[in-house]
This record gives sequence, structure tokens and C-alpha cells, in this order.
Amino acid sequence: MIYSLNGKLIHSEPTFVVIECAGVGYKCLVTMNTARTLPRLGENVMLYTHMLVREDAVELCGFATADEMNCFRLLTSISGVGAKVAIAILSVLTPEQVALSVSLGDSKALTKASGVGNKLAQRIILELKDKIKKLGITEASSSETVPSSSVPAASGNISQALGALAVLGYTPDEILPFMNGIDTTLPVEKIIAETLKAIGKK
Repeated sequence: MIYSLNGKLIHSEPTFVVIECAGVGYKCLVTMNTARTLPRLGENVMLYTHMLVREDAVELCGFATADEMNCFRLLTSISGVGAKVAIAILSVLTPEQVALSVSLGDSKALTKASGVGNKLAQRIILELKDKIKKLGITEASSSETVPSSSVPAASGNISQALGALAVLGYTPDEILPFMNGIDTTLPVEKIIAETLKAIGKK
């Protein structure tokens, strides 16, 4: 498994890039969000990768962040969501927005992606919400699971942020310490972004 690539960007198109590592050019399918973060040709770039193995081809998908890669893997674990659809979703929504849409049950946001109809969007929300439930994150239980010494009193926004971050693969025990000091009156998406920023600094 190739976990990441670090090398020179030698070719770039809207749907894929080529990164040269030790004289070998690796083609990576990318989302539009990742494409927007790329440097100019000839400069160094690092992408997290996921390998797709099919009967007729082996391809790499490249992501600017580990959160985007993890979100891609979660999406493709759902029946009916292939790599093409997952890339389409992550081209119009960030991982944080995907997580928030699932947490809030907002299927309309997911249908903005090419190839995602209402039925598929609802299936994505249903299956990913089940993952949240398995972690025991709910509005009612959040006040019991969030220690007052770690973060301010659990508000609806904090609870929704916990659920959304669970979609990205984080458990409450992992993320609660990073929520210390975050303003609970901020919008949910901002709380998610601030928490991920704090995690990234560690």
C-alpha cells in the first residue's frame, strides 16, 4: 500500500496529477479541492494516497489532507459509492462539510455532487450516521460524555461537532482535549475546523 507521495509536480489536469518520485511519475486522481491546493509545476508536493485495485487497472487517488483521504475511504465503503462518486462529492464539499451534512441529515448538500441523487445521498447519511451511533454520540448523551474540565458545557453545536468528527473517524476521547478553549457559540462547521486545526498542530 502506498500511503503517500512526496515529489515534484510534473503534470496537472482538473482530474489528475503526475508526481515524480525518484525518477518515477505517479498518476493520481484528485478532487477539485485538492487540485486547488497544488503548487505550480516543477515544485514539490506531498499527497496522501489510496490505491484502487480493479480487475482491469490499478490507480492511485491523491488527497491534500489525511482527513480528505479518510473521508474518501468512508464514502467508498458504502454500497453504491465508487471512487468516481466519492471524488465528485469531495470536489464540491470539504471533509468537514461532508461530516456536517451527515450529522445534520442534510442530503441536499450531497446531491450537489455529480452522480449523487437523493436516494444515494440518503443512503450515505443513513450508513454514516450508524457509525456515529456506534460511538454513542448523541445530543442527549453528550452532556454526560463531555467532561466539564475538558471543554465548556456541551451545547448543541459541540454535540453536532462531535458527531461530525466521528464521521471523519475521530472518537470523543481523541478530540475532546483539542476542543478546550473553543467558543461553543461558534457555528458547527467553525468548531470542526478549529478542532482539526488544533489536531494538526500536535
